[in-house]
Amino acid sequence: MGTNSNWLGKALRGLRSFAYNSGAPPPKIGVALGGGFARGIAHIGVLRVLEQYEIPVDFIAGTSVGALIAAAYASGTSLDEMAHQGSLTRFRDFGRWTLSRMGMASNERLDEFLHRFTTAKYFSQMKIPLAIVATDLLSGESVHFTKGEISPALRASCAYPGLFLPVEHDGHFLVDGFLTEQVPAPALREMGAEVIISVHLEPGILDSRPRNTIEVISRAFSIIQTVANQPWRGETDVLIEPGVHHVLWDEFVKTPQLIAAGEDATHAAMPQIKAVLERDPRQIEEARQASKASEEI
Repeated sequence: MGTNSNWLGKALRGLRSFAYNSGAPPPKIGVALGGGFARGIAHIGVLRVLEQYEIPVDFIAGTSVGALIAAAYASGTSLDEMAHQGSLTRFRDFGRWTLSRMGMASNERLDEFLHRFTTAKYFSQMKIPLAIVATDLLSGESVHFTKGEISPALRASCAYPGLFLPVEHDGHFLVDGFLTEQVPAPALREMGAEVIISVHLEPGILDSRPRNTIEVISRAFSIIQTVANQPWRGETDVLIEPGVHHVLWDEFVKTPQLIAAGEDATHAAMPQIKAVLERDPRQIEEARQASKASEEI
C-alpha cells in the first residue's frame, strides 16, 4: 500500500502542476464533510487516505459532526489523536440534558470538547481555510461561517433540531446545518474551491423500533433527506460515501470500524479523484453543470 500511495501521490502532484496546457495554476481542492453524529468518525478515515495519497486539502468545510472534524483537522490536530478521542467520546462529552421548550439538551460542552483538539479560538488561526455551516431556523437559509469565533458556529452547526437547543448568534436563530446543506459543498465553492470532494454519510437504518425520541427524530429527518432536493450534489466533483448506514447515532464505540469504512470508500474513489485532477478546468465545470441540469429535471 505504501509504495502505491507514494507513486500515485507524486503522479497527482505532477498532474496538478502540468496537466493544464493553458498554464493555469493547479485547481484548489476542497473537502466537504457531512453530518451524521457518531458516523462522522468515518471522516477521519477519509482524511487519512487523502494524506496517504498526498492529495492536498486547500479548503475544508463541515456540517454538524463534520464541522467538528473539519475544525480539528484545519487546526493541525493529527488524525491519530482525533481517532483516539473518537473512541473515548460519549454523549455527555458534548451534551447536557436540560428542561426547555426548545430542546432536550444543551451542547455548550462542545466548547470544552473542541479544546481537547486545539487551543485555537478563531477561524483566522486555522492552518487550512475553514467553513462551518448552520441553518437559520427563521429564514430557512444556510449560514456560512468563515471568520470570527469558531465555538458559536460549531455549536450552531451541531444543534440537531428537537434534541439540542437552538443557538442565537449574530442576529440568527441557528440549528444544525444539515437541514440546508447535508454536505457543505456550496460553502466550499464560495471559498474558491475548484475541485470538491464531498463525503456523505448515509443515514442510519433502524432494524427495529426506535428506542427513544432521539431515534424517532433522527429517522424522520433521514427519510426527509432521502427524498428531498439535495443541491450540494451539483457542486460535487467526487462523492465518497462510506458504508456506515448500519451505525446508530451514538455508537462511538465503533470508531475502528467507522474509520476503516472511511478508508475503504476513499481508496475506492481514488481513480475518480485522479481522473478529475487530470481534466482541463473547463471539462470539470461542464461536468458539474451537466450534473446540476440532470438534478433539476
